Amino acid sequence: MKKHIILSIALLLVNFYDVYAQCAMCRATVENNISDGASQVGAGLNTGILYLMAMPYILIASIAYIWYKKSQQNKVKTTLA
Repeated sequence: MKKHIILSIALLLVNFYDVYAQCAMCRATVENNISDGASQVGAGLNTGILYLMAMPYILIASIAYIWYKKSQQNKVKTTLA
């Protein structure tokens, strides 16, 4: 079990550097476009970030809702039996 946890943490740390590098690239792109007078790219980038941030929460909420409904159905079945 400890090996799995250590391996997971190591993989997360390795992947973190790639993600951090992308943030610098996005910031540089927005800064270049703003200096050229195109401010719509920054607004589009912020919308994309919010969209990507919302998807995992929607997925987790959906799974939790389905799990809750199934547990309620099982509770009713055990009560009737």
